[in-house]
Amino acid sequence: MKPFIAFSPASAMDIWRVASEATMLAFEAQAVVGYRIMGMAGFWAVTPHENTRMVKEKTNAFTEAGVAVTRAALSGARPDQIAGAGMKPLRQRTKSNAKRLAKRGPKLP
Repeated sequence: MKPFIAFSPASAMDIWRVASEATMLAFEAQAVVGYRIMGMAGFWAVTPHENTRMVKEKTNAFTEAGVAVTRAALSGARPDQIAGAGMKPLRQRTKSNAKRLAKRGPKLP
């Protein structure tokens, strides 16, 4: 008996694309964590509301990611497309935060 596959399998390029997105997400998230920790220690110029912003952004981003993953899965998307849909809102936040915090620079006396 032949197994039923409702979608075409992901190509190597599709898998590479999702892996690249995951890698960039990890690098950007680590940069943002580093900037924020240096900001908490007084070494990086951050706004006084950075900690509050950090918590609010995480809840919003993960809610959006959960909705995107659910929609993709229920629409019959491939696993790589589902993962990509979930990473998109997270990458938007990490990318913009990394750029924004990098521009602020070190806190000089």
